[in-house]
Amino acid sequence: MEHTTRRKALLTGTMAVAGAALVSRTDVAAANSEEHGTGRPPHAERADGAKGSSMDEPEAFDEIYLGRHIEGRPAPDEHTSHPGRRSRHPDDGQSPVTEFVVRIDDRDLHVMRSMDGTWLSVVNHYQKQRTPLEVARAAVRDLDGASLVPLMA
Repeated sequence: MEHTTRRKALLTGTMAVAGAALVSRTDVAAANSEEHGTGRPPHAERADGAKGSSMDEPEAFDEIYLGRHIEGRPAPDEHTSHPGRRSRHPDDGQSPVTEFVVRIDDRDLHVMRSMDGTWLSVVNHYQKQRTPLEVARAAVRDLDGASLVPLMA
């Protein structure tokens, strides 16, 4: 007759929890695949320049969000870090992507497009967003009423 030891009970419980965690992660990946057509996030679905591509030209915006005036638009040449130059998507070398200006209460928020097509800002450069509008809104939330201060070069 087999005797159950404390070690065996603990090992069995640990394996059951690990198995449940693995199954739940698989369910989440399957749900993402069904919702978006792939297991990837929606911003990474296409990079061929077609509608819905992660490298589409971002849309201009101008709105009040949580009491702050946020606006964004393609940068004029005199506002870009490299006047007269349009950056290109590294994969195809053909899709022009204009630098983008985002402002909160008439102060520049430095934003940058990542190679995967997502955007991030100097306020929170660890959190990627799908559009400059989402970056501006996230910055307003993160600032929590504080003013933007200019970046020193």
